[in-house]
Order: sequence, then structure tokens, then C-alpha cells
Amino acid sequence: MEDTTTIFGIRTVIEAIQSEKNIDKIYIQKGLNNPLFQELLSVIGKKGYNISYVPVEKLQKLTQGNHQGVVAKISPIEFPEMEEIVQKVLEDTSTTPLFLLLDQVTDARNFGAIIRTAECCGVHAIIVQNKGGAPVNADTVKTSAGAVFNIPICKVNHIKDAIYYLQGSGVNVVAATEKSDTTLYDTNFNQPTALIMGSEGRGINPSVLKIVNDKAKLPMFGTIGSLNVSVACGAFLYEIVRQRL
Repeated sequence: MEDTTTIFGIRTVIEAIQSEKNIDKIYIQKGLNNPLFQELLSVIGKKGYNISYVPVEKLQKLTQGNHQGVVAKISPIEFPEMEEIVQKVLEDTSTTPLFLLLDQVTDARNFGAIIRTAECCGVHAIIVQNKGGAPVNADTVKTSAGAVFNIPICKVNHIKDAIYYLQGSGVNVVAATEKSDTTLYDTNFNQPTALIMGSEGRGINPSVLKIVNDKAKLPMFGTIGSLNVSVACGAFLYEIVRQRL
């Protein structure tokens, strides 16, 4: 799949923001400072976009066009409001709610693989942060095998916002982490559940771990201390499926 979601140039990005396009990430050249750039910052305001300040070499890899120090990625999907999706799922008495929270998974291919598995396992929605996570780009869409179009993906300002909301709605929040004495096989998933997976390098943020309801780990018998996040997520999701069959 060709990536047709890249736009560049300060004025183009300003117009995309003003047109309320689904901008996934904005790349800005370090040290950029001119009147038009200041206008861009004014338009961005407090919208909470995922912004990275990068060297010019990074921008040149993203596009060969006259980027003027700014490149943006437009998402091919809509991001529905988390509260609306959660309430809709909770009102459906025919199924046990299952949500997946990703604490800043950064690799687009990992993100796509997780989306694909989540869709196969009946996850009702995926929740990610506005900042710090992988964008929904061509790699994400391709790796998800199109599943990205079949499952709601919601964005929040911080994962903790989602956790508090889910807990207040009666959903049990479980963190997948090696910092636990309990395995996933001893965890009860036969109740409304939100599973949290952490980033590739850091795992789940310690401040997030402090507020979850339960923690569970995968038993490991080899010399390698952890699995790829998409593989680990698959193991957790299929244990949830097994318990619910």
C-alpha cells in the first residue's frame, strides 16, 4: 500500500489543521522560527497533536518536496470518542466488554500486528495516547491486514485518563507486566476487562502500573527476558478468548 497520507509545507499543514483533518503526527524541524511557523504554533494551540522536533535530515527522508521545516501525517481512519464507544459496548448485554490500551507502542508494524490480533479476538476498541505512540500509516494498515478499518481506535490525552474512566464504568483494568507474581492463566478475564500493553523498550509506565486493578505476566522459561509486544499481546488476548469460550 502506497503511503498517500504525508503532507508538507507550513501553509499546507495549517490548512489541514483548520479543516480538522485527522492528523496523526507533525514533524517540525529543530530550531525553526519564522512568522509563518509562529502562525502554525498558534493554530496548533492546545489541540494535543503528537509533535516531534527533528533534524532536517529526518524531514528529507519523509518527503522530497519543499517541506519548509514541517511535515505531517494524516490518518486514514477516524478516531471516535472513547466515552461514546465504551458506553455503547457496556450497554450491549450480549457480550463481555474487552478493551485494549496501548501505553505508547511506537513501532507501526507492531501496532498493525496488534490491531490485527485484537480484531480476530473480538476486542471492542483500542485506546492509545495522542502523543508518543505509533501513527496509523501505510505500514500500520498493511500489517493489520485491513483490520484497522474494522475496530474502533480511540485517542486520549493520557492513558491514565482512560483507566480512571474505565474503572469508573465497572471495567477491570489488567496490566501485562513482568512486575507481577500472578500469571495470565491465574487472572480472571470473565468480566468486563481492559488489557494494557506497554511500549517496546520501557514497558508500562510505572505511574500507570500504580493505578491498575490487576497485574499479570507471561511465564518465561528461556534466557530471553521478554517477548515482542505484539506476540505478548496475542498470548494475552487468546487466553482471554479461551476463558470466555
